[in-house]
Amino acid sequence: MENFSEVLSLFLVWDNFIAIAIGVFLGVVIGAIPGLTTTMAVALALPFTFSMEPVSAILLLVGIYKGGMYGGSITAILIRTPGTPASACTLLDGYPMAQNGEAKKALKMSLYSSVIADIISNISLIFFAAYLAKIALNFGAPEFFGLSVFP
Repeated sequence: MENFSEVLSLFLVWDNFIAIAIGVFLGVVIGAIPGLTTTMAVALALPFTFSMEPVSAILLLVGIYKGGMYGGSITAILIRTPGTPASACTLLDGYPMAQNGEAKKALKMSLYSSVIADIISNISLIFFAAYLAKIALNFGAPEFFGLSVFP
């Protein structure tokens, strides 16, 4: 419980909330542009984080990534061109809904599913990161070779 209060004291700062908001906004904008991926957006934003506080910098990059994951579905639903490769399947159901006049419903469904999936993945990471780290520390040459050959 002591660690939890320590983490909250690091996280609950206005600079962090501003970094998250800016990151999500930039992620949605960049994700909605076809051809620009969220990975590219994070890579382009990385030099700007060098002068920031570490927690704020990581939250900015996470916000860009999470916003970009949703942003790619906007163009997939509205103009049948996925903004990111991850949103390619969204156009299969989203674009026909937009053609039937249900674009707002499709965008809301995409937003809700993105948020729910992010929450589940974050909680899973919190609970399983230590176990995955223990497994990764036991990796040897054959495992690293398998990781490099089979990404």
